[in-house]
Amino acid sequence: MKRVRQPLRQVFAAPACIAVASLVGLLCALTGDGLRDALSWAALGLPVATLPWAWARRRS
Repeated sequence: MKRVRQPLRQVFAAPACIAVASLVGLLCALTGDGLRDALSWAALGLPVATLPWAWARRRS
């Protein structure tokens, strides 16, 4: 299988989005209650939710 070279922006786009979501989740968890707690759970759950997608994509 031939690998196609991808630009750096494309390679690091998903990890950068996950990092930003994690940072937003941590900040929301530290600064508020109520709706911010729900937002923090969703944002911090994003990296965990992407693992099955990444594993399935890597195997194909």
